[in-house]
Amino acid sequence: MLEELKTFIAVVEYENFTKAGESINLSQPSVSVHIKNLEEYFNAKLITRSIKQKSISITEDGYLLYKRAKEILKLIDNTKDELKNISKTVKGHLKVGASFTIGEYFLPTFLAQFSKEYPEVEFEVIIENTANICEKIKSMKLDIGLIEGVAPSVDFKQKYFLEDRMVIMTSFNHELTKQKFSYDNLQKQNWIARERGSGTREYLDMFLTTKEITPKSMMVLGSNCAIKEAVKNNLGITLISNYVTEDGVKNDELSVVELDGEYKRHFSYILPRDIMKSRATEVFIEKLIAYSEKKKAK
Repeated sequence: MLEELKTFIAVVEYENFTKAGESINLSQPSVSVHIKNLEEYFNAKLITRSIKQKSISITEDGYLLYKRAKEILKLIDNTKDELKNISKTVKGHLKVGASFTIGEYFLPTFLAQFSKEYPEVEFEVIIENTANICEKIKSMKLDIGLIEGVAPSVDFKQKYFLEDRMVIMTSFNHELTKQKFSYDNLQKQNWIARERGSGTREYLDMFLTTKEITPKSMMVLGSNCAIKEAVKNNLGITLISNYVTEDGVKNDELSVVELDGEYKRHFSYILPRDIMKSRATEVFIEKLIAYSEKKKAK
């Protein structure tokens, strides 16, 4: 039954029998047999095929089984990890997704400390924008996600673990650094932004709307590193996490304009709802919170 469930998951995700079979090293006829066995076992129509069988669609029953199959396989993986952890040693394989600010400026140092304490935990880390990380948590392709902002779904458990201060980042000798700060000074500036779906972009859009700021232009770049380089080279200004600016400010390459206390957001971790956490995930969260508390105290 487990092999049939794995086959069905592949069919749903690839929406194609041939591609699904290739992904799990099965022939198309074998894929068809697995799906037929599942439909007979559950007495339910899981997939609707076109007359010529060139396209398929997943039924409502099929999507329910898909969700349950993912949960079953995840539970089995967690059980394997737990059976390995009969001793006090924490072992396992964690798939972690992080949005760009967290993944580039927070996670590496934390993982270095965590891995030193728990060397038998293996990591697979994916760094993408917040929207993509949320989607991968929803489809249970990740064990835990670390994001900026709010997860746009009731399918997640979400908890804050660290506060993030937002600042205006400019080139080192930008005119804004020589003036007394005023929101009026931000009008008609060239702004640089992340792509839509990014937590940082979401916050910038909210900031510009709330303060009724009209950009002279808006350049969109796909990473924090690219934005730093653009700002450093006087292509514009941006609203960004203080974590992104620290090295550039120390090296006299960038400047920041501090905003009042309301311009803060939170980093949070998200988990699939109603899924039992592995021991490795539980320890990861415990250490994440402890590490964040130390950073707050500094």
